[in-house]
Amino acid sequence: MPLPAVTDVYEARRRIGSRIRRTPLVHSEWLSSIADATVHLKIESLNLTNSFKIRGALNAALRLSERLGSGTPTIVAASAGNHGRSLALAAEELGLPCVIFTPSTAPEAKQAAIRRHGAVLHAGCESYDAAEQHAKQFAEAERGVYISPYNNADVIAGAGTIGLELVEAMPSFDVVIVPLGGGGLASGVGLAVKAAAPRVRIVGVEVEASSPFTLSLAAGRVTEITPRQSLADGLIGNLEPGTITFPLVQQVVDDVVTVSEDELARAMKGLATEQRLIVEGSGAASVAAIVAGKASSPGQRVIALVTGSNVDLPKWLFAIS
Repeated sequence: MPLPAVTDVYEARRRIGSRIRRTPLVHSEWLSSIADATVHLKIESLNLTNSFKIRGALNAALRLSERLGSGTPTIVAASAGNHGRSLALAAEELGLPCVIFTPSTAPEAKQAAIRRHGAVLHAGCESYDAAEQHAKQFAEAERGVYISPYNNADVIAGAGTIGLELVEAMPSFDVVIVPLGGGGLASGVGLAVKAAAPRVRIVGVEVEASSPFTLSLAAGRVTEITPRQSLADGLIGNLEPGTITFPLVQQVVDDVVTVSEDELARAMKGLATEQRLIVEGSGAASVAAIVAGKASSPGQRVIALVTGSNVDLPKWLFAIS
């Protein structure tokens, strides 16, 4: 699979620009005070489907439809929830059949939205890794097209449109902090930002419960881990062997840090009390890194991505209590 380039990010924006929201970039006095820096939040949780994932899913579905026209087959995906919800919406808008596999632990808020958009949902998988395996097997057996939430050039290019918005809204900054799950978001944002501002540092944030990039980058190859449960359900799971995000992260991500469950909970609570934002654990990972003092230095101009808000209310209340 060829690696995407920054030209693909610009093509993605041309393709999806009129269909998505240009999300706000807001200054945070709270985080600026904690970090002794100037911190802005890019609030992707206010995009369609309440997640940045709509960008990549919509770009991939549109690109597929452009190539195959009326002969477009069923699109299939594995997802912790946000990619599935976004792909289901894209399929609904384009009139395409869609089948999504999720772990049984995926938040009901995400499962309900997938069903609401008309996709067929298989939500009984024991883990994200199992969902990925079942989705690939289903796509092969039914001659569908599997669209990975990260290991897909069009998904990565769609996510990269966030980076274009950053450099246009704030031409001078030092650090961008990005949640790091499968690496699609960090790859796309890194491609776009580094093309315009090579000296900007890209910091990826994994959770201690699932940190495949930390181990894989140290080993120089994709390395299997044993994921544990986390508030950040969207960042849990192994990397596909041979994923294109691994060389891209090596290329465009300068640092990878990990955050604990307590740090995620503190970030979720702070976003609620200080910014009046309900944010899921995955969406709060960048903020958790700032709160923990792991991602920036005093005096820097920092952008943190807030990537999603699809969390079940009881889980959110438990996290911030």
